[in-house]
Amino acid sequence: MHVRSLDHLVLTVRDMDRTLAFYTEILGMEPITFGAGRKALRFGNQKINLHAADKPIDKNVRHATPGSADLCFLIEGTLDEAIAHLRDKGVPILEGRGRRTGAVAPIESVYVYDPDENLIELAVEVREEISG
Repeated sequence: MHVRSLDHLVLTVRDMDRTLAFYTEILGMEPITFGAGRKALRFGNQKINLHAADKPIDKNVRHATPGSADLCFLIEGTLDEAIAHLRDKGVPILEGRGRRTGAVAPIESVYVYDPDENLIELAVEVREEISG
């Protein structure tokens, strides 16, 4: 068996409305409702299911804690555009632009917090130019 891709992940959140607003208004994800009124965020071929901290859905999740995630999203456009957008929306940048190691290619990224203080890295792939 080999894992092919990520279908979804789950974030436990303190305030569903604040979380939905951040991920839709700041990061441009699509809010969706599924099942018995559950909320999620769709982007590309993935989604983030949202669980309210005060209403556990799955008894098998033993340590769901708001603010414990560290996620990296590849973004469209340039990092300069993303930084300007974050500033325009009043989202503080925790750590400024820096080169880091991505899953497929080198990345350049910045870090912010979401409303639950999950660490969110926003990145663009850096394609090395070949000189010669």
